[in-house]
Amino acid sequence: MLASKTFTRRTGIKTLVAAALLATGMGSALAQADFPSKPLTMIVPFSAGGTTDILARIVGQALGQELGESIIIENKPGAGGNIGAQQAARAKADGYTLFMGTVGTHAINQSLYKKLPYDPLKDFTPLSRVATVPNLLVAHPSRPYKTVQEMIAYAKANPGDVTYGSPGSGASPHVSGALFQSMTGAELTHIPYKGSAPAVSDLLGNQIAVMFDNMPSAIQHVRSGKLRPIAVTTAKRSPELPDVPTIAEAGVPGYEATSWFGLWAPAGTPAPVLDKLHSALTKVLQDPAVVKKIADQGGEVVIDTPAEFEAFIQSEAAKWGKVVKESGAEV
Repeated sequence: MLASKTFTRRTGIKTLVAAALLATGMGSALAQADFPSKPLTMIVPFSAGGTTDILARIVGQALGQELGESIIIENKPGAGGNIGAQQAARAKADGYTLFMGTVGTHAINQSLYKKLPYDPLKDFTPLSRVATVPNLLVAHPSRPYKTVQEMIAYAKANPGDVTYGSPGSGASPHVSGALFQSMTGAELTHIPYKGSAPAVSDLLGNQIAVMFDNMPSAIQHVRSGKLRPIAVTTAKRSPELPDVPTIAEAGVPGYEATSWFGLWAPAGTPAPVLDKLHSALTKVLQDPAVVKKIADQGGEVVIDTPAEFEAFIQSEAAKWGKVVKESGAEV
C-alpha cells in the first residue's frame, strides 16, 4: 500500500513537471508567433545626431511601422561603440533588443583594442547591413588648405597642428585618418569623441581642424557652406557631391575607406523571431522612401541575408585588422 502511494505521488509529480514544461514550451512558441507584442529597443553605440543615429532613426521608424510596434532608439555612446555593443550583447535574446552597429564595432575594434567586452561574432546574430556611406574629408573654412595636397604639405610643415576628430577610437573616421597618415607621411593629431555630433560641433567651432567624417553627419554643413569639402574616401566620387574628388585621384593613389552599418540581434534569438525581423527589414530597405532618405544623406542601401552578412563581417575584420596593423592606429 505504501509502495503504491509512493508510486502514485512520484507519477503525479512527474506528470505535473511534464505539463509545466509543455506549457512553457507552448507559451514560448505562442510568444514567438505573436512577436512583436510590445515596443522594441534599438541600441545605438554613439551619440544622437551622428551617422549611426541618423540611420537608426530612418530605419527604426520604418521598421516599427512594418512590425506594428514602435522602436525606441537608445543612445549608449563611449569607447568607440564598445559600451553600447556590450549592453546589446548582454540583452535578453527575445527579439525586443536590436543593435545598430558599424564597421567599427564589428570589424575594427577587435584589432584596435587589446580586449573587448563582447565577441563581435559569438555574441550577436546578424540580420543585414543597412547602408554603406563614404567618409568625407572636411575642414573648417578658415584653415589654409583647400586640397588634399595642400593639406599634406601643411601637415608636414606643421607636425601635429592638423587635428582631426572622430566618433571614437576604432570608428571608421579614426582609422581613415590613420590610413591617410601612413600613406602620406603627414602627421595628424587624433581627437576622439563619443560620437560624430560632438566632434562636428567642435569642427564648426574651429576647435579641431578636419574630420574624415561619415557623410550623413557632415553633408548638411557642406551644403550650407559651414564646412569645406576636400575629398571623399571611396574609390568613386559621391553622386551627392560630384564635384568633390576622391582622395586617391587627389594624389594618394590606392587610398580607399568605406563605412558600413548593420543591424544585429543578441545571439540566441529564436529563429522564427529572426525570420520575422529579417523579412520586415528587407521590406523596409526596399521602400523607395527609405532608399531616398538614405541616399539624400550620401548613403547607399544594402540588403544581405544573415549568412551573407556574417561572411562579409569576417572578411571585413581581416581587411581592417591589416589596416590597423600597417597604419599604426592606436587607441
